[in-house]
Amino acid sequence: MKKIISIGSSVVLILVSLVSSCDSVKNASNTQKGAVIGTVGGAVIGGIIGNNAGKGGKGAMGAVLGGVIGGVAGGVIGNQMDKQAKKIDEALPGAEVQRVGEGIRLVLNENAIRFDTNKSTLTTQAQQNLDKLVPILQEYPETNIQIFGYTDTTGTPEYNLTLSQKRAETVKWHLVSKGLKASRFTTVGNGIADPIATNDTPEGRTQNRRVEFAITANEQMIQDAKNGN
Repeated sequence: MKKIISIGSSVVLILVSLVSSCDSVKNASNTQKGAVIGTVGGAVIGGIIGNNAGKGGKGAMGAVLGGVIGGVAGGVIGNQMDKQAKKIDEALPGAEVQRVGEGIRLVLNENAIRFDTNKSTLTTQAQQNLDKLVPILQEYPETNIQIFGYTDTTGTPEYNLTLSQKRAETVKWHLVSKGLKASRFTTVGNGIADPIATNDTPEGRTQNRRVEFAITANEQMIQDAKNGN
């Protein structure tokens, strides 16, 4: 099993050290310190996602995964996300799994879901791979799942924006048809934005025709973590 990349925990530890040593916050309460760490940490991690977590980490993905809850609650949520990420990685060895902050970035590239040029339909193999995610996502029901669709540069940007939305929707509704609640999902079409490979070769364009997931804690999970449940 490949190593799951983890982005954010080291940053938070550094911020804890910096905040704790700062004269202006030495006498602040733990809640106040946590708020500072969460705010600054979210901005820093969001930047790291954009620069180092693959091109698809920019923009909306960075905004979704850049937030930091912090404190004990953040640790509880992070532990749950660690377990979920490991199970996803084991179920889909061809996918790219990253632990980012207190969430998960999942890239379903051509090794997991292969879209043909100008198509949003799922192949039989793609459906089978998505089916492997269902029991894991059911095991962790208190998470939100945002699906981002992408295309290569074949065709106009306007056409590809619509096509990428259709790809994200196709993935969503396949998972919903297998028993997951539609209310957990939101979909975003990003078109030709944020390529993860060159569009100058057939192989590169294949990689860019993909979907990515941002898996984050919903309000219930956050409240349960804060309450120690």
